[in-house]
Amino acid sequence: VCSLKSSLAYGTYFVVWAGVWKVYRKMAVSGAKIPGYAVKVVKPIFSRDLNEAKRRVRELYRAWYREIPNTVHLYQLDITAKQGHDKVREMFMKNSHVTDPRVIDMLVIKGKMELEETIKIWKQKTHIMRFFHETETPRPTDFLAKFYAGHDP
Repeated sequence: VCSLKSSLAYGTYFVVWAGVWKVYRKMAVSGAKIPGYAVKVVKPIFSRDLNEAKRRVRELYRAWYREIPNTVHLYQLDITAKQGHDKVREMFMKNSHVTDPRVIDMLVIKGKMELEETIKIWKQKTHIMRFFHETETPRPTDFLAKFYAGHDP
């Protein structure tokens, strides 16, 4: 399966063949050509290029960062605002390896939906605290690890 993603107004082409992305820029001087195996043209979701997608991520990060103190107060969470900020940073850094603008746009859309649900208090306290349980260390599985941790086998 191969596809070609194009931002025709800006001359950037994203080509995928067998799961490998390559970026081609349309330049009159260099004469860069798009390979013939690129079949399908896919429009970008919101962002025209990677820089615009990164700008949207920064805006979302700032919105979450500003909302954390209100969320801690409204939901009466047993965490500090600093722990909330650290968790937001951790969640954003978890996806820092993504470089496809379409995927970044989808993650931003999901993040905005989560933020809206949090601001409008459509979530319960347990829904928010679920994010903080992911950082807990998993229970040991083998006998010696359980023994050293003080768990009954």
